Amino acid sequence: MAGFSIASPIARAKLARISDSLMVAVATSLPWSTSATGILLVLWLLALFPTLEWSDVRRELMTPAGGLPVLLFVLGVLGMAWADVAMLERWKGLESFLKLLVIPLLMVQFRRSDKGTLVFIGFLLTCVALLVASWIVVIWPDIPRGSHDNGVAVKAYIVQSAEFTLCAAGLLYLAVEAARGGRWCILTALLVLALAFFHDIFFIATSRTTLVVIPVLILIYGAQQFGWKGFFGAAAAGLAIAATLWTTSPYLHDRATSVLSQTEKFVYENKTTSTGQRIVYWTKSLHIIENAPLIGHGTGSITEMFRRAALGQSGIWAEVPSNPHNQTFVVAIQLGLIGATALWAMWVSHFLLFRGAGLVAWLGLVVVTQNIVGSLFNSFLFDFTEGWLYVLGVGVAGGTVLRQFDAARRKR
Repeated sequence: MAGFSIASPIARAKLARISDSLMVAVATSLPWSTSATGILLVLWLLALFPTLEWSDVRRELMTPAGGLPVLLFVLGVLGMAWADVAMLERWKGLESFLKLLVIPLLMVQFRRSDKGTLVFIGFLLTCVALLVASWIVVIWPDIPRGSHDNGVAVKAYIVQSAEFTLCAAGLLYLAVEAARGGRWCILTALLVLALAFFHDIFFIATSRTTLVVIPVLILIYGAQQFGWKGFFGAAAAGLAIAATLWTTSPYLHDRATSVLSQTEKFVYENKTTSTGQRIVYWTKSLHIIENAPLIGHGTGSITEMFRRAALGQSGIWAEVPSNPHNQTFVVAIQLGLIGATALWAMWVSHFLLFRGAGLVAWLGLVVVTQNIVGSLFNSFLFDFTEGWLYVLGVGVAGGTVLRQFDAARRKR
């Protein structure tokens, strides 16, 4: 069977253009609205499905980058069989894995389409609008908005800083390319916009996760561009930038040092803090995983496992979270070491997919790195905005990079 439908070639070509436009719309809506993104994703699937060729889908599924996300979903389906919780909880647990199925579909779409760059442009433009909105709520903090965080117009500071980091990283990459080509006006414009994003991150609204992600990205960029010399040069430059920011941004200083103060309050005063909660959740997660190390406790079992672990406890140790704030633990509690291995294999395969040169490969690398590092402290892959940011970034950039590989191969 060549395709999934009986749509004519002309209809498929028209639907392909519509699906490209809808994906641009999805990327544009993601920073702003969960419901709009969900609706647009459904419309995108309806437009894309009749255009798919089974041979193209099978080709992506047979690669680690396209097949491992599906494998992780399949493990999630199988994990429902041994979960000792109600069926509703099992289905809720499986919902977190569903978005992974979109990755190979996006790779198929943008391996044949030349519109992948438009998706990233749409995302950049909508983040510029979000940056302006951030400044507006700083100037007029009483204005109605969709977030309770200072300097954030919609959603949360951890989401906004992740989005702005991706934009700034892409802009700086383009700035370096502009400098190499002697395009000084373009260079100036790119640097101003990149610095505007960084100003918001370091002086208005940031997350401690972003403060870990950015140094890692600096080191990766240095190593990618200039090898070991670039790695150590980037490390030196990063230290200089960090020292400057440390002395000029009281906000950044407070965000960074709050980890230590929160840990001390938790350890010595038994106070509930976000850092203390993570310590408790991670400690309990290790014990829960130890009780079913190979295949885990089943899909949707996280809350029930923490409920059992809280019996007879008091204070912060008696809390029953539905999220241990670590992606590996989220998967391992449900699917054991088998699931955790599949998760990390997927991350590694996506990281290696973007090891080449070019802006799109760099953006893909930023998305993967951001998700891996962020998932050490959160469940980024299963959170809505961060998770879809990963799926869209890997899928669109992955398909575009593969398209470039195919074009280069045909020229040889």
